[in-house]
Amino acid sequence: MADEEEITGRSQMPRALIVTVYGLYARESGGWLSVASVIRLLAGCGVDAPSVRSAVFRLKKRGLLISRKRGGVAGYALSEDGLAILREGDRRIFERRRAVLEDGWLLVVFSVPETERDRRHQLRSRLSWLGFGTVSAGVWIAPAHLLEETRDVLTRHGLTSYVNLFQSQHVGFEDIAGQAPAWWDLTRLQHLYQEFLDRHEPVLERYARGGDVDPAVAFTDYLAALTDWRRLPYSDPGLAVEVLPEDWNGVRAADTFFELHERLAKPAHEYVESVLRAPTAD
Repeated sequence: MADEEEITGRSQMPRALIVTVYGLYARESGGWLSVASVIRLLAGCGVDAPSVRSAVFRLKKRGLLISRKRGGVAGYALSEDGLAILREGDRRIFERRRAVLEDGWLLVVFSVPETERDRRHQLRSRLSWLGFGTVSAGVWIAPAHLLEETRDVLTRHGLTSYVNLFQSQHVGFEDIAGQAPAWWDLTRLQHLYQEFLDRHEPVLERYARGGDVDPAVAFTDYLAALTDWRRLPYSDPGLAVEVLPEDWNGVRAADTFFELHERLAKPAHEYVESVLRAPTAD
């Protein structure tokens, strides 16, 4: 089964770039791309053909892609699991979500028998992936706006029998802002946001100076920015600004990504269409 880690890849390895390509463009063509097209698209990112083939094969083994030919041309299609995960990813990646304190909180209270340690690990992994913080071993917390997504994920993975969900308001005693760093690793998240800014703010500044936009370069820059960005909304639960540190850099990072998205998505798409229209042979 495909894992959400494939969708929120930790680095710009070929596998992470391929997931981004499929998430952006394959669904427009029935979820399928030829191997030759993927190779041509990633060549501009410095990924060679053997690396592409190896990464695609690993994604197939994980259940995200399915080997399929069209008109005698070798390619891969997204699996149903892959499509479901990408649809979930769309909400996280392309929507700005920031809680307000009046929304309240979502609490997950769970208990997993000692004989089912694998299920306990899976449950904790899914909650972390959703952006929950840890209050105690069996009590995890997130902003209330994550309710429907949490319900969907726990149901899809067959974990609901271990869990109770509660919506609540904080009524005392210690201020939430003082407890948030113990519940979420905000220092690590700020570090990840700074890495994104260090890499992609100079790219945005280059485009902001104006001039002609080369679609092939726009594709490379957009693919890199989105591949780096898409892991961050999974680490960030979208806490209210009152809960965050004063020097929080997540808003600036989001501004940078969405500005790049606004400038580059269209020319990048034009470049991909030109590649996909070209005759392919594998």
